[in-house]
Amino acid sequence: MGENVTQEPSRREQTACLRIFECLCGKGLLSSSLPVPRNLEELEAALEQIQERPYRGGAWGNKERKQAILAVSFGTSFEEARVAAIEAIEKDFAAAFPELPVYRAWTSGMIRRKLLRTEGLAIDGVTEAMERMLRDGVTDVLVQPTHIVNGVENDQMKADALAWQESFRSLTFGTPLLTSQEDCRLVVEAVAEEFSGLKKEEALVLMGHGTTHYANSVYAALDYQFKDSGYPNIHLGTVEAYPSMESLLNQLREARPSRVVLAPFMIVAGDHARNDMAGEEEDSWKHRLEKEGFSVSCVLKGLGEYPAVRQLLVRHLRDAKGQADEL
Repeated sequence: MGENVTQEPSRREQTACLRIFECLCGKGLLSSSLPVPRNLEELEAALEQIQERPYRGGAWGNKERKQAILAVSFGTSFEEARVAAIEAIEKDFAAAFPELPVYRAWTSGMIRRKLLRTEGLAIDGVTEAMERMLRDGVTDVLVQPTHIVNGVENDQMKADALAWQESFRSLTFGTPLLTSQEDCRLVVEAVAEEFSGLKKEEALVLMGHGTTHYANSVYAALDYQFKDSGYPNIHLGTVEAYPSMESLLNQLREARPSRVVLAPFMIVAGDHARNDMAGEEEDSWKHRLEKEGFSVSCVLKGLGEYPAVRQLLVRHLRDAKGQADEL
């Protein structure tokens, strides 16, 4: 689809990298003694310094150790999306670690309440899942989120789980999908492979969720990385943050692609994908692009349906298990 072209970082890129670096240093997530990043690659290298570590809990003496996996997702009210993405990820976790039980928790209380009300389907939140594992005799918990970034949902999930820290021997957190420089590279490759049939005169527009959290900078960085990796016709935007639809429209108006393919950059092709992206309402991305005169087609397939993405999450879980096993 394109050739990798190495370029000197622009003034805008250098300024953005510096602002993100200073923000992370100010929050105590990075050390100001690290070299100041001048480009995206150096910033991503600095972000890799942010490491999860196991949290020790209460003293267990000679009690038999029992390890378990807690797969944490935001959730979806669409059964088809749940099976194709979330359950597929959980099955891959189970296949990678057949000796460990896999528990499920969803962070969206609204979705869990809706499913209980409309389908009678009860799904644990993080607190309920921790209670369940404690009753089942689990002593060591491997928490692997399917979240895209280290944002608000991930922070809240960790806080809810750590409230149970003293009830377990240890809690170890795997990282969200886009955490390291290598993660971003592999996801770029996974998306490019998934849409390998995209012609150079066409454009792929990916819809991410976006967040008010500082982790939202990952979306803009990844949009740049697609282009820096030789895919100038792949664009990444967000529903609720930056890059916005307005930013994408500016790029598309300049490129004037013969066709625009819309796809979700979310684990599941749920409500946002079906309504905000592919819906017939006037404010949907599909409708806005068509109003601009573009020919638009929609792909309702979440990232959790990409085998390469699922295996990346398995890798994160394996890294977490390796840390836990050293305790």
